[in-house]
Amino acid sequence: MASALFPAPSLLPLARHRWSSFAPSTKICLISSFPRPHRPPRVLSLPPLTSGRVLRRVRAESSKQQREPMVPPFNVLITGSTKGIGLALAKEFLIAGDNVVICSRSAERVKSTVKQLREEFGEKHVWGTVCDVRRGEDVKALVSFARDNLKYIDIWINNAGSNAYSFKPLAETADEDLMEVVTTNTIGLMICCREAINLMLNQPRGGHIFNIDGAGSDGRPTPRFAAYGATKQSVVHLTKSLQAELRMQDVKNVMVHILSPGMVTTDLLMSGANTKQAKFFINILAEPPDVVAEYLVPSIRSVPSNQSMKPTYIRFLTGLKAYSQIFSRLAFGARRNRYVIED
Repeated sequence: MASALFPAPSLLPLARHRWSSFAPSTKICLISSFPRPHRPPRVLSLPPLTSGRVLRRVRAESSKQQREPMVPPFNVLITGSTKGIGLALAKEFLIAGDNVVICSRSAERVKSTVKQLREEFGEKHVWGTVCDVRRGEDVKALVSFARDNLKYIDIWINNAGSNAYSFKPLAETADEDLMEVVTTNTIGLMICCREAINLMLNQPRGGHIFNIDGAGSDGRPTPRFAAYGATKQSVVHLTKSLQAELRMQDVKNVMVHILSPGMVTTDLLMSGANTKQAKFFINILAEPPDVVAEYLVPSIRSVPSNQSMKPTYIRFLTGLKAYSQIFSRLAFGARRNRYVIED
């Protein structure tokens, strides 16, 4: 689960052409009585640039795609959405009347979650499929599945993430846990962003991609889950780089944003509630998934509703809110033992 744990295009080098003054023999030729033979102007031809062709194609497609406004109900795809904050987000979008595609690595969880949601929201609003975001072919299949069932995706939320349920110093972390964290949170995110952008570039409505940050995204240290924190800081860098690439290519109908749910009482978070500091901050700052989703979804939906293509950073747990709750705890003992018994 991806919630927080604890607190210019390339330039072609062109040679400069300098026109020297006429040589004496040329001057003589110009003032002579002999007619000057007509010579067609020389055209300097340069080899075609593949990147230029791609850029022109992207711009042309982008111009076409601005013709269709994005209006609700929205079609939403959420990775890692069979539990935790991903599932809570899916429910809130369904409550708002949107259509949702969910996915997970577990076929069993996908099947049971789709059944649960369809019983509550109807057969024609929920679809689900298996997808391991670490595998490019799986994400391509996810795109095909979404296109076959919904034709287009307006909002793509990259929620899939992992800490391998490991809270220990990096020096004690197993190879397989490191690979799980990095391939899911970094490689998987890159693959999903790539496929989501390619999907949305070819949609008349365009689309919005939301990447979820987490502990470490602000550059602060994350002891006991250093790998997780490193991958979450890379989320911010990747998102800013993608925003710059889209601007560079003059794409006006696709945008990448950041979504910050703060500390959410998911299985991943609670599995690390085994130190005094962890228990303290979980009780003070964490909120249940449904509370966080209820706040975030209206803010997410407002972006396409307002026809905005400006990058956004939507935060649930702001700095002011965090400091206020910490002060309330220190001054009045608020939120003590809220989720876990403190020592």
